[in-house]
Amino acid sequence: MSTIKGQGPTSPLLEIGEFTYYDTEGDHVGFEHANVKYLYGPQRLVIGRFTTIGPGVTFIMPGGNHPMIGPSTYPFAMFGGTWTENTLDTFTQIEQPGDTVVGNDVWIGREATIMPGVTIGDGAVIGACSVVTKNVAPYEIVAGNPASVRRTRFTPDDIERLLRARWWDWPIEKITEQADMIMSGTPHDIERLGAN
Repeated sequence: MSTIKGQGPTSPLLEIGEFTYYDTEGDHVGFEHANVKYLYGPQRLVIGRFTTIGPGVTFIMPGGNHPMIGPSTYPFAMFGGTWTENTLDTFTQIEQPGDTVVGNDVWIGREATIMPGVTIGDGAVIGACSVVTKNVAPYEIVAGNPASVRRTRFTPDDIERLLRARWWDWPIEKITEQADMIMSGTPHDIERLGAN
């Protein structure tokens, strides 16, 4: 396991929250190179705090998309020279997905693939080997290819309680003191602690 912060992503297109980690299974290539593909921008990958990323998870960024506005999907613009000169204007006009955003306290299972422009809400769980092609609401559990909602982790009222309490934004001293309650308590407990 490795904290992503400890790996020191160098791309300004990556924003990684504190205490987020991924399971390297001993591979020391680094998250930015092993798990994030086609990070050419301008879209960013934004991941919140306390998120867990399983081994082999892949984030596909919009830079890997091929144009589909005409007869060919060939990416002429990326090869330089006259091909780039003749196609760059057209390529930059193609509508692309926005940033890929992963919330706080998200668990992404082994070998999952997150497609470009997807937003995954706080507290969500992504099943192993899933392909996430659409946004995932807070505290939803999704799985499959393409991933679909299997259930929510809590009732709508409890989800609202947790989203208001935002335990991941508490001072680290409070998180440390209340870690057992954060792990095993109820949404009511977290709401009560958040109000203090």
